[in-house]
Amino acid sequence: MSMTPAVTHLPGDAPPVSPSLRWLVGADRNQRVRAGQCCLAVLMMLCSVLNMNYLAWIGVAPWTPTLVWSAATLGGFALFFAAIRCGVNLRLADPSMGVPQMGFAILCCAAGYAIAGEGRAGPFMVLMGVFMFGMYGLTPGQMRRVGLFGVAVFGATMVAMNHWRPGVYEADMEWSHFFALASLVPMVAVLTVKLNLLAERSLRQRMDLASALARIQELATRDELTGLINRRHMFELLEQELQRSVRSGQTFCIALVDIDGFAQRAASQPADATDRFLQNFAQEAMAAIRISDLLSRWDGHQFLLLLSDTRTPFAKLSLERLRERILNHLPPDTTGAASPKTPLSVGLAEHRAAESIAQTIGRAEEALRLAQGAGGNRLVSV
Repeated sequence: MSMTPAVTHLPGDAPPVSPSLRWLVGADRNQRVRAGQCCLAVLMMLCSVLNMNYLAWIGVAPWTPTLVWSAATLGGFALFFAAIRCGVNLRLADPSMGVPQMGFAILCCAAGYAIAGEGRAGPFMVLMGVFMFGMYGLTPGQMRRVGLFGVAVFGATMVAMNHWRPGVYEADMEWSHFFALASLVPMVAVLTVKLNLLAERSLRQRMDLASALARIQELATRDELTGLINRRHMFELLEQELQRSVRSGQTFCIALVDIDGFAQRAASQPADATDRFLQNFAQEAMAAIRISDLLSRWDGHQFLLLLSDTRTPFAKLSLERLRERILNHLPPDTTGAASPKTPLSVGLAEHRAAESIAQTIGRAEEALRLAQGAGGNRLVSV
């Protein structure tokens, strides 16, 4: 019977396993599911073994064949469990070993049916349970093949036992059993299709939900137009940088970058052209800064740059590189002609010990005002 659902697991599908059970089913989530379902299969076959031994105890079934059948049944499923627990199943195309386990269970049920004589209803009912298990793990095609295999094996068993023990395995009763089994298989196949459709629909819904949550998270932390970090999330990152700085003793710098002449540019161009300009600016700026630095859209055409583990002299070099790139890598205007150069005014402040983030930003704003007051297109640090 199938030990692994035919759907992909999403994060959080399986609950954590206690240390007392980890030694039994393992730590890997997929292997844990396979081992757990194999344990359920063993329990079901154990109930069948107990029933068969009861039949032998009351004299309905012979003892020796019953004991041999019991050992073979439990031993076979113990080997399946050992293969899963040791990871041997991972070398197979179907790591769940669903079809082999169901095929083995059907053979065991057929052998029990042949041994049980007048008590053969027990193994026959276990076969029903085998099919029920298969619905939750096999694909519709696999379930159809397993069902046909079960009908063929039980049909051959019924014919053989009617030939060898016609007084117990009467033809009329065997025909009744065979028709019941043959009618069950298509019903199980239909139910398997429906269960697979429900599982696929549930998986799609969960994936859509995960995608929506990721999108919400993106919108909560990113500026929708430029894709840069938004102001609210940048505040959080600045506080984290402050705590990291306190622990490590390394300082950092904050720079406020303003696009000179942006108001005039925006007034002379359509809104979509202004949006494209800001998007291109963000791309060029991201290409100029270090991977460890963080750039956010702070307010309209003003941007805040966090330079981690950086003192003022090195921060100035990075910012001059940014200004040069923006000045020399310009997007086209709406006519396709070269746009006027884009100068930047930058205010830089190095964080001081015992200073809050708001105070450091305030000094960067003061430096930016000084840069703009001096005519713009320059870097001022305070």
